[in-house]
Amino acid sequence: RALGHDAWSCDIQECSADPEFHIQGDVFDVIHRGWDLMIGHPTCRYLCNSGVKHLHTDAGRWLELFDAADFFLKLWTAPIRMIALENPIPHKYAVRLIGEKYTQLIQPYQFGHAESKATCLWLKGLPRLCPTNDVKALYDTLPKAEAQRIHYMSPGPARTKERSKTFSGIAEAMATQ
Repeated sequence: RALGHDAWSCDIQECSADPEFHIQGDVFDVIHRGWDLMIGHPTCRYLCNSGVKHLHTDAGRWLELFDAADFFLKLWTAPIRMIALENPIPHKYAVRLIGEKYTQLIQPYQFGHAESKATCLWLKGLPRLCPTNDVKALYDTLPKAEAQRIHYMSPGPARTKERSKTFSGIAEAMATQ
């Protein structure tokens, strides 16, 4: 919005930013409103590589995986000209269900944050995101627990929400590019 974009968020959860520009509800109730760009952040719990081990210990997670892949595909095939979907590295079952590999893999240290969190982007009608402030040299000097803060985050009620936040440098690059 600061750059002149008519930007909105939509989630079934309450927003953590300005509620004036937040639609709390099902994205599919508003997806047909004529948006020209969607940046989607589908739930990754059942699609990401870090969770694949749980598929083999909890049979119910397979159904959750199918639902998550279906949600991802509904976003990806929405009637919107430009789409960017963001998720961590997917496991092989998710890639098969989604039907295509991500377009680009980025890291926060490419955008001014001395941290790692492999982030995949599926891009439709959009160019690849260009790094804006590569601080990998600084990242390489940090203790592992600091450089990989997201990975080592302690369990707790806010963990999921904190781990899902977009780094401000990446968000700024998306807005300007």
